Amino acid sequence: MTQTDLIQRLTAGLPITAGSFIVTVYGDVVVPRGEVLWIGSLIDICARIGISENLVRTAVSRLVAAGRLEGERVGRRSFYRLAPAARAEFADAARLLYARPRPSGDWLVMLHPDMPEGLARRHRMARMGGDLWICPARDDLPDGNGLVLRAVPVAGTDQLPRLAGFWDLEALAQGYRMVLDRFGPLAAADLSAEDALIARLLLVHLYRGVLLRDPGLPPEALPPGWPGTDAQALFHDLYTALTPLAEAHVARVMEGEDGPLPEATSRTQARLSALA
Repeated sequence: MTQTDLIQRLTAGLPITAGSFIVTVYGDVVVPRGEVLWIGSLIDICARIGISENLVRTAVSRLVAAGRLEGERVGRRSFYRLAPAARAEFADAARLLYARPRPSGDWLVMLHPDMPEGLARRHRMARMGGDLWICPARDDLPDGNGLVLRAVPVAGTDQLPRLAGFWDLEALAQGYRMVLDRFGPLAAADLSAEDALIARLLLVHLYRGVLLRDPGLPPEALPPGWPGTDAQALFHDLYTALTPLAEAHVARVMEGEDGPLPEATSRTQARLSALA
């Protein structure tokens, strides 16, 4: 399979915008390597999936205006880093991507008369009815002003799958099946270093888009044959397999303020360890 065939198959029908893909490049490659990237490297990597230089420059300008990127010039070169808010957002995503925590089995029930849309989305909460909202219990508590209760199942646990009905799991299942269909064949593919980097970026981009909408229900609440389980295993295995070639290519073609980005750092190694 040629590089062109690979990229066309992986991107066919995907609504990838320049801005969202740029954030993926930063989160997966740049942040754990000093956080700064020359725009020329960004233009080159985006060109591999058909995003033109003009689209990259326009998207970068919009991301700066929106407070998601910060830029600086060194001589005639422009360099950019994720702004603090965007960096914190991807850090939250990274905790799910590279070492997804196991559900505790407890639930949070929140009474909130005016639930902000952003709060519900960030915590993947579902409306039970009226002013009551629910989500699996995690380390972080919703930061709204509502009453939050921690619920522990003590009886009738065979009814837990009924809680799944508060979320649109079919839409999530379709997203996970897309990950499996597109990236499953790569497990047996013989890829170049450049192919490996592009494939890994696309894998992160697509899988993250589904994962960040997934409420993270405990296994006993999920429907039989839940594709998210296989998608998570594929992501872990394929990301690990693609990384040696991908990171060698990063060091060859991507530059920060101090020259070529390093092939590996303590932060990239920590991600691989967490995946293992």
